[in-house]
Amino acid sequence: MLAEFNMASDNISDLLNKWEETYKKGLLSFWILLLLYERSSYPYEMSAEVAKISQGTISVDDNSIYRALNRFESTGIVKSELQQSSTGPQRRYYSLTNTGKTLLTEFIQRNIQVFETPSVSERIVAVLQNSSQTK
Repeated sequence: MLAEFNMASDNISDLLNKWEETYKKGLLSFWILLLLYERSSYPYEMSAEVAKISQGTISVDDNSIYRALNRFESTGIVKSELQQSSTGPQRRYYSLTNTGKTLLTEFIQRNIQVFETPSVSERIVAVLQNSSQTK
């Protein structure tokens, strides 16, 4: 019976990891734009900040951030400018454009705030309550 539980637990863990991998790739854009909404930033500092504001649910390498920022800049949702650094060469800082701010706002309204509606939040609470009762 214990071996059966371990196999089921391993299977759930594998399935969850696969689901989260896909889910988190899509959320990286959200976390980067949310960070840039708060303040301009340069790519090197973004990976630690994304991990921090996502409460450790997203860890990202600098190359992924550079690729995302290049994509965002080419579509006009972020802009960049070189700024002098007190510790070395100039750094390229990125910030949201007005289009980026509008995009982020509309994304939150359509995809994040849905979790706050009673019909969804009650279902989430029920899942969590049932889960804690079956453990």
